[in-house]
Amino acid sequence: MRLIVGYQATPSGADGIALGATLARSLQASLDICLVLPQERPVPSKAPVEAGYDDILIDQATSWLAEALALVPEDVQARTHLLFDESFAQGLLDATRSGACGATHEHVDECEAYMIVVGAAGDGLLGRHSIGTVTSDLLHCAHVPLALAPRGYRHSPPPRIRELTCAIGNRPGAVELVEAATDLSASAELPLRLLSLVSAEAESIRAPGPGGLAKAEDVLRTVKAELPAESEVQLTVAEGSGIEKAVSSLEWHAGDVLMVGSSRLAQPHRLFLGSVAAKMLRVVPVPMIVVPREAGHE
Repeated sequence: MRLIVGYQATPSGADGIALGATLARSLQASLDICLVLPQERPVPSKAPVEAGYDDILIDQATSWLAEALALVPEDVQARTHLLFDESFAQGLLDATRSGACGATHEHVDECEAYMIVVGAAGDGLLGRHSIGTVTSDLLHCAHVPLALAPRGYRHSPPPRIRELTCAIGNRPGAVELVEAATDLSASAELPLRLLSLVSAEAESIRAPGPGGLAKAEDVLRTVKAELPAESEVQLTVAEGSGIEKAVSSLEWHAGDVLMVGSSRLAQPHRLFLGSVAAKMLRVVPVPMIVVPREAGHE
């Protein structure tokens, strides 16, 4: 299994590598660290023509990738790729597909990736998620799971994932998400927690019906009953005045990872960050993995 890390020579890039290393150990995977340069690179007026601006830029990018590789722990296998595309996000998406890394002269099958990993934008709160342009693009079009590191994750990354939490709702799509979560927890031998959130704010504007807490508990029991008999799953319901309060009421530990699904508005086999997941992203202090719609059937 191979993981793509979208790298820029910034603290955000270091956060992505730190999360990539944690995931790689847990999943017995290796890292493809990718830096994407624009295809059209204008020559600045201050650079003399004979200086070879393209060569200077490539040399600088190669130096950045060497620095990135030095950030990877010795026990994690990693390699670097310098790619060219008009869009950083599209360059990463192409790198997940067979043949996208052909410039490295390595076997194309080795370039197929399971997940893209990126760090938070540099203007957010420490320990929280902040979405930059590249991440925003990926959150609305990626065809593979996207792992997001909170800002500052590089400072104290856990060696491995401790527990996987899967947040499910009561709308169509939960089955695919749970399948993806159970497959990941089984392959990495991770404890799995199924989470349902109850927002008093949302309940107050809904039509009369079953109470939110009772409905959430019923959904979790139904989902658990459909899992393999040997599955060890913890069921958790979190309540709050809003989604953010409900998520914040939970106890999170170093090494925890939250997995969420895409909005029902997403195209098949594509990501689309929904409103509930976006609210969770603002307050959750652990990495989040967003799964494409119907990813469980891949």
